[in-house]
Amino acid sequence: MTSQARAMALPALLPGGNLATYLREIHNFPILTAEEEYMLAKRWTDHQDMAAAHRMVTSHLRLVVKIAAGFRGYGLPFAEMISEGSIGLMQAVKRFDPERGFRLSTYAIWWIKAAIQEYVLKSWSLVKVGTSGAQKKLFFNLKRIKNRLQAFDHTDLSKEAVAEIAHELGVNEDEVVAMDRRMIAYDQALDAPVAHESDSTHVDFLADDGDSQESLLLESEEYSHRKVLFDAAMGTLNAREQDILHARKLQDPAATLEELSQKHGISRERVRQIEASAMDKLQKAIAGAVASS
Repeated sequence: MTSQARAMALPALLPGGNLATYLREIHNFPILTAEEEYMLAKRWTDHQDMAAAHRMVTSHLRLVVKIAAGFRGYGLPFAEMISEGSIGLMQAVKRFDPERGFRLSTYAIWWIKAAIQEYVLKSWSLVKVGTSGAQKKLFFNLKRIKNRLQAFDHTDLSKEAVAEIAHELGVNEDEVVAMDRRMIAYDQALDAPVAHESDSTHVDFLADDGDSQESLLLESEEYSHRKVLFDAAMGTLNAREQDILHARKLQDPAATLEELSQKHGISRERVRQIEASAMDKLQKAIAGAVASS
């Protein structure tokens, strides 16, 4: 390997490797300012500058770890999920357009999540890779909704819970029951003893890589502060601007220009102009609120 190749190599968390060491290594990469990120992205899009792309990737590896941690409940190797998420991050950097007015992290989240989700689906073999988006949504949201409904035991869901989950996720009730039973079987396997007449179960040996309660509290407070700023900034837009911006930037999947042009009775170009103008207003409103706070 040449010296240049070594310099461009990404840190790797090998299976069974030390997570703390990896985290210390990736924290050595500085977080980019908006200006730095924009200039690096332009160097990549205009000149295919690999060094610029490398800096954008390494500065967002912490984001990969954070997102991968949200998938720990599926019992898969954390190192593999980080690896898959890193591939998604590289795809995001490759396709990132700095002229669209938002940060790389906002764009990269969807690529990282998609890469990890595909890995989880293939590894679990609970649903086929070619299944519908609704079934994938069921797979990745069933545990969260069960927790909200306080359905914690290892028995079948109540008819009321099944009906609520099916309605919320847009699937039929039989699919909810089938998926829940498969996931219960996996959870019960984790509760099984590691050896005959042993009091220890497999779940006892699963490491807790979660953030500390202090970190979670700080993160929650920061999120709440940002949401207040965002909601206030959205309030400065008119109803049409809010609708278009939400449909184009916050909705998953994003609405097309054609869909919005038909909805509002305007041309696709006019939709694009309103979107750009609304984004500019939003950013200025948030910047003004931050500066005055």
